[in-house]
Amino acid sequence: MTAVPPVVLSSASVYPLNVHDAFSVSHDLGYDGVEVMVTGNKISQDGRQLLSLVERYDQPIHAIHAPTLLLTQQVWGSAWNKMERSAQLAREVGCDVVVAHPPFRWQGTYATGFAAGVKRIYEETGVRIAVENMYPWRARGREAKMYLPHWNPVPQPYDFVTWDFSHAAIAMMDSHQAFKDLGERLTHVHLCDGLDNGKDEHLVPGRGTQPVTEAMHHLRDSNWQGVVAVEVATRGAKGAGRREEWLAETLDFARTHLARRNEEPAPPGGEQAGAR
Repeated sequence: MTAVPPVVLSSASVYPLNVHDAFSVSHDLGYDGVEVMVTGNKISQDGRQLLSLVERYDQPIHAIHAPTLLLTQQVWGSAWNKMERSAQLAREVGCDVVVAHPPFRWQGTYATGFAAGVKRIYEETGVRIAVENMYPWRARGREAKMYLPHWNPVPQPYDFVTWDFSHAAIAMMDSHQAFKDLGERLTHVHLCDGLDNGKDEHLVPGRGTQPVTEAMHHLRDSNWQGVVAVEVATRGAKGAGRREEWLAETLDFARTHLARRNEEPAPPGGEQAGAR
């Protein structure tokens, strides 16, 4: 029988805590591993230190998120250097997926040659560059053209795609339909939720307007072979343990809705961690 997709914790979910904290929380809650977002934090850039965390917490790395955000523009220099170093880091830590945002339109030949470039990196390294859906930037009721070739990866010639529900909410896209349209190109999922209010909120699933349950059932019923990475914003969590409550709730949601028919979902994090 086909295995249920692993549910891992994105290190972005513990921001402003660091990648070390992500491994600790992931272990304590019973996640299947970690997605590491490369930031200015040196540990997130260092394969040797990341592998030390993998061993210490028994949490494999399932994906590297390239430093392609506006906030990480100073990390690893040029755009292609970011991509190539991310692929190298992925190979070093034992995974084969790099999550990357589409280029900004001002990034010159990187933007115009992006689709061919990510294909080249895959062919040279075996690391899949899974391009993430973004959303239109709107100003005074008009859309600003921020990304090339586009913020929507569905019609683009990418072999591998990451889908983020919060970004889909801003773009007013139906994620369930997008999953159907992407088919086998859907490689990686950022599990969260969102509202079509223009804010990138990365809510706990069920607190927004996206058809997250239906999309998870599509993954279940199509025997999808990718990875679900929880990317819920917890910076606003108030009170001791609230961050962990949100992340445990999201893990339970994922496992419940990904469980194959006539199968029980995986046990809660505490039981699973104790069974290791």
